[in-house]
Amino acid sequence: MLNGLFDPATVFIYLPRLLSKLPVTLLIVVTATLLGAAGGMLLALVRLFRTPVLNQAAVVYISFMRGTPIVVQLFLVFYGVPWLLDHVGIDINRWDKLFFVILTYTLNTAAFKAEVFRAALQSVPSGQAEAAYAVGLTRLQCFRRIIAPQALLIALPSLGTGLAALLQDTSLAYTLGIIDVMGQVHAIASGTNRMLEGYVGAAIIFLTLSVALEKGFGRIEANLLIKRHH
Repeated sequence: MLNGLFDPATVFIYLPRLLSKLPVTLLIVVTATLLGAAGGMLLALVRLFRTPVLNQAAVVYISFMRGTPIVVQLFLVFYGVPWLLDHVGIDINRWDKLFFVILTYTLNTAAFKAEVFRAALQSVPSGQAEAAYAVGLTRLQCFRRIIAPQALLIALPSLGTGLAALLQDTSLAYTLGIIDVMGQVHAIASGTNRMLEGYVGAAIIFLTLSVALEKGFGRIEANLLIKRHH
């Protein structure tokens, strides 16, 4: 009976087909991480400097993105952004769905990274900035040479965890019709009715990537600690 429900050999037959769509998943992860990190840093600075109006808007934005499911955000962006832009004469209804998926994950990542960066920046002793100003460094030089490197080291574990979470969250991109790893699982299942094997294959891929990310960030953190002490 078990063989009728699940065939282990079929998992390895499906793996190459699933891996062929891995570049789509990685494109979403890498793009959303880079753009989201930049947006998150801007949001963190807005909150740290308590910029009028922008600070309140950032708080609302971060709370919304962190408090709602990513699948809800996917559909809000997919249907809401074209609707809003249509009111100002911009038609993006025929744009590739992948654009809306990347935009959603970027906006979501920015909200989570904002809090990580804000906490990391606040944890750097203020006396170091004061000492930097005393020796003639500008605010930008102080941030780039003194504050940012220390904050990055503090934030690194959270950034690694967030990246692994983002990788797993991309499994919902198929809900908009994106044929990534999970989209391929459903494509295979529709033609073969063997969904369980596809899910197991996807689990193997995501688990392998998550472990690799964890070890990679661990090594980066260790190397940065060594350089800092030297």
